[in-house]
Amino acid sequence: MHRLIPVLLLCLLSPLANATKVTVGVNHSPPYRILDDGEARGFYIDVFNALADQLGWEIEYQAVPFRRVLWMLESGEADIMLGALPTEKRIGYLDFSIAAFPPEPKHFFYVHPENRITRYADLKGKVIEVLRGSTYNADFDKDPSLIREPGISYPMLMRMLEAGRLDVVVAPELVGRHSAATVSDRLRVSPFTLSGQTSYIAISRKSPVMAHRDDLQAALARLRDNGTFDRIQRRYTSEE
Repeated sequence: MHRLIPVLLLCLLSPLANATKVTVGVNHSPPYRILDDGEARGFYIDVFNALADQLGWEIEYQAVPFRRVLWMLESGEADIMLGALPTEKRIGYLDFSIAAFPPEPKHFFYVHPENRITRYADLKGKVIEVLRGSTYNADFDKDPSLIREPGISYPMLMRMLEAGRLDVVVAPELVGRHSAATVSDRLRVSPFTLSGQTSYIAISRKSPVMAHRDDLQAALARLRDNGTFDRIQRRYTSEE
């Protein structure tokens, strides 16, 4: 467990000399990135902490909204983003060499039975809330016939759904179920899903960390080989 100071987290001084300081932009998105009461943890954060332990990196986590994370990476104010998906625009300013986290389907949450999604065509005419700046599926993201409304966090989207201010919320499975469970037992999950994609430890192309991609890739391979990655994943997914 590491402490945010106040929205920054400084951690991971290993015995290795000449530690590299790395800034990671993070938004609160349980169970991947959990920023709670001055503490930072979660599936993605714990994995990255373990990688940084191997590499002797000093980590500074900056807690900001999701869209701000993207801006920080694009401007070079941050080095790393955890759990990013590639898009045509992002590839211009982010490196996606480090395929780190398993694919996860995108679920559609609803309250009223008429908003239950059983096939893609059922999305037409629905007000679908998405996380501002996020990407879900190439066809879904670009479909001009869909009504997509952006919001700033999944818990907020679930509260709006429960209050009847929209029809459907789309979210990755784990974060969606976690957020829905904290809001109301009235929220339901539709049977239709969007297929997931592998997500990445993305590196700003303006960052000096670009020179350490091979080191990061090797550290991730060791984490998988020694079972640490699977143990961290089970720590969070077994709770869902």
